[in-house]
Order: sequence, then C-alpha cells, then structure tokens
Amino acid sequence: MKMKFLATGIGSMPFTDPEQAVDVSLTKVANAPFWPQLPQLAFTEQMVNQFCEGIPCIVVDQENKRIYFNTAGDCRNKLAEFYKKYDAAMNPQTGDGDCAFMKITPEFSRGICAMEKRLQSLGRKLPFVKVQTTGPFTFALTLADEKKRPIYFNDKFRDVATKALAMKCRWQIRKFQPFAERIICFVDEPILSAIGSSAFGLIKREAVVSHLAELIAAIHADHAIAGIHCCGSSDWSALADAGADIISFDAYGFGDSIVLYPDAVRMHLQRGGMLAFGIIPTSKSIREESTQSLEERLEGLIDQLASKGIDRSLIVEQALITPACGTGLLEPEDALKVFDLLDRLSEAMREKYQ
Repeated sequence: MKMKFLATGIGSMPFTDPEQAVDVSLTKVANAPFWPQLPQLAFTEQMVNQFCEGIPCIVVDQENKRIYFNTAGDCRNKLAEFYKKYDAAMNPQTGDGDCAFMKITPEFSRGICAMEKRLQSLGRKLPFVKVQTTGPFTFALTLADEKKRPIYFNDKFRDVATKALAMKCRWQIRKFQPFAERIICFVDEPILSAIGSSAFGLIKREAVVSHLAELIAAIHADHAIAGIHCCGSSDWSALADAGADIISFDAYGFGDSIVLYPDAVRMHLQRGGMLAFGIIPTSKSIREESTQSLEERLEGLIDQLASKGIDRSLIVEQALITPACGTGLLEPEDALKVFDLLDRLSEAMREKYQ
C-alpha cells in the first residue's frame, strides 16, 4: 500500500474542548483524521488510564487519582468470566469479533464520542481513519498492583492486560469502519525506548515481539492497518518482526536510531511495510521550525536511509508524516502550529514527489 506522505496524528491534544480537537483533526489531517485523546480534560483521559476500563480487578481511585490492579483477593471468577468473553469474541475459528464488553465509554474518552458524531454527520467515507491504543508494555509497566509492583511482572495479569488491549483495538476498529475505506490502528509504546535498560533489563526481545504480535493479529483480524509508535530509540527490528505494517518513530529527535537498522527497514519496506516519520517536533522547538526547515530535515533522513542501500522510491512511496509524539503536554498555540506544519509539509512533499 502506497501512502506517499499521508499525514496523521499520534493521539493526544492539549485542548479541553472535544469539538475543537475534532476540528483540528478533520481539517489538518483530513485524509486520515484520528480521534483525539484529551489528557488535560480529565484524569480518566490520560494515556494509560483511558484503556483500563472493564479490565478485571482494576481499581479506579478517582479521589486519589490512582488506578491499579487489586490482585489480593480471590480473582478466579472474574478472570474466568473475562476469558469466556474473550474466547467468544476472539477465537479465530468461532469468535464473532464483538468486543463491546471492552468498550471505551464517554467517561474515559470524550474524543471518541465527538469524532464518531462528526463522522456520522459527514455522510461519506474518508480514505482513512486512525485509532490508537496504549500498548501492552507501556500499559503493564506503568500500572501496578496494590503493592505498587508493575503488573507486567505478574504473568496472569500481564496476559489479561494484553488480551484486553487487543479487544480494545478491535472495538475501535469496528466502531469507525463505517466511516473509512481503511482503518489505521496504532499501538502506542513509548516505554519501548527503555526496554533493555537497568530498570527493565529482564524483558527479552522475544517477549516484545510476542506481545506486540498479539495486538497486531487482533488489528489484522478486522482488516485494519497496524502501526506501532515509539517516540524514542528502540530495537526497530523487533517492531518489524512483530508484523507491524507501520513503524512510527520520532524522526525529529531520534531519526538517527532507525538508520542503525538498515536490513530490518529494507525488509520491512520490501514486504509492503511503511515508515511514519515523526518529523514535526512536539516540544518548544516547534516555535523555531518552518515547512522548509522540516522538509530539509526529512530529506536528510531519507538520504541517510537511502545511503544504506534502501530503495529511495520505496521510502517515498511508503512514507507517512506525523508529529514526533502526542501534543497533549504542549501549549495549545504550539499544538496548533504542530498540526499546521504537519498539513503544510505533507502537501509540500506530495507535490514534490507527485
């Protein structure tokens, strides 16, 4: 599939008005709008919290602004019911794909509701609509149990979290399929940049590939395009081996890191995979950038990849452009500039390589 500098977003926005956020998405990334995550709006709309709803033994402590797994009690009945529903939905032979029991309600995402209503009002299909889910590593290494131990290190609940997130992918895909020719679903994994560090040295590459592949398989089950986003350095070959259609990376701050994996990138592109160049900075650096400066930076990174023996035409034909990361922590004015430059750069690069 050839994207050729299609623009889309990573997810979060700093706005507290869902309608404003949807307006920006539909106007600045009109061919691949995304539902906005609004972490400034509510505690439940933050990146990890937004996807915890409905998972067994999760405690949402609004008063103390804490979400955690309570594993101290007898969870057997809750887990048995969870796996029964999981099998009914996700079994490759008999599952019906209905993941509504893992839905995301308005309390946890005003952005999903606002985007769905707006797309309904359009009365036509867009080329793409993008959805997103926090990945199993970022989710399970951020949320902890009642003793504040990351739930990732509990084998039982790590599996539950991974399967629940896979179902949340499918629920979103099916919700937005009526409004697009194809759905793009990103698995957001910022914490992958820390895998292999002293804090997470016990996590092996095989586990990264396996858990990500489980979500990618769920995305593919509904014929959607699967992307994995990491806004730092990572083992990009692991993302390719997991079966991602799109590898999304911070090309502004960490572009050099992907050049270190030329064989993996080459194979990824040759099998039809895509690169999402996060070339629009999501920091105060945005104030110093222009369409021309970012175009030069992007061309320089494409040149680096091509110098490693990667077919330049493949890079160009299978490239997307995104912000480096979410814009949820920016000042609203800076976020608006991010999306304005994203729109302009996408148009400039498409005209250049028409």
